[in-house]
Amino acid sequence: MTILIQQPDLLGAEVEANTAPINERELVLDGGFEIPQTNSFGHMFRAYNDGESERQEGVENLYRKNHTYQSVDFVKKMREMYSKLNRVEMSIWECCELLNEVVDESDPDLDEPQIEHLLQTAEAIRSDYPNEDWLHLTGLIHDLGKVLNLPGFGGLPQWAVVGDTFPVGCRFDESVVHHKYFKENPDYNNPAYNTKYGIYSEKCGLNNVMMSWGHDDYMYMVAKENNTTLPSAALFIIRYHSFYALHREGAYEHLMNDEDVENLKWLQIFSKYDLYSKSKVRIDVERVKPYYLSLIQKYFPAKLNW
Repeated sequence: MTILIQQPDLLGAEVEANTAPINERELVLDGGFEIPQTNSFGHMFRAYNDGESERQEGVENLYRKNHTYQSVDFVKKMREMYSKLNRVEMSIWECCELLNEVVDESDPDLDEPQIEHLLQTAEAIRSDYPNEDWLHLTGLIHDLGKVLNLPGFGGLPQWAVVGDTFPVGCRFDESVVHHKYFKENPDYNNPAYNTKYGIYSEKCGLNNVMMSWGHDDYMYMVAKENNTTLPSAALFIIRYHSFYALHREGAYEHLMNDEDVENLKWLQIFSKYDLYSKSKVRIDVERVKPYYLSLIQKYFPAKLNW
């Protein structure tokens, strides 16, 4: 099946770099996974200011739209629209297959179909954490919400589906990649939304915080409302794996409650596999498929509402 993805408009303009170099201390994992020094294009990971990267212009233009339009009103509208889960009924594996030809235009590190990334992440985790089957499955399904690009799921543009996520309803932290473009967001100068806490309170819990809309929140919604038996840490990973300002930069920690703090430990483990397992090395789908089908059966109903 070919998936037609609406591309972001090329808005031009060059922006100042807004990314941090890799912290070498973060390159230590508990298992034997070897972290590459460069991505599949030969550049540093998450190098949003790398002028030599052929994907740089498209990635930056996507973030310009994302930061301009992801407002409180937009997120409320998307949540209401997609909370009905009335678009299609299908299994987890059927959804995996829909991603065969989806390429994430916000990702400077990989241009392979998303199903390749899902399997690379899951298999890398499985190798180092063989007894945590819930984490293997989380690796497989964490990006399934990218089906939002499909016409049958609303055909949302990529700026409303992929990319780093961040809270709306409070000040946009400067650690968010391409922060400069938030100045065009209608919430940027709104006194109700542009303070440290905005509409939230200290330690209110991330579950009470509205995140920018995208595949993370959608897949969390699908899993939760279809009564998955995955642990809370898995749901936390699904919902916040693109929240790099939190799990990489330490921003927004003032909004976290005690449960968030505990779940963040698993997300930080997961994130290293999510990011650094991206490569041109293909996984033999038919070889690993039976294992993941058994996990899907263990943690999900046969068919889900999407």
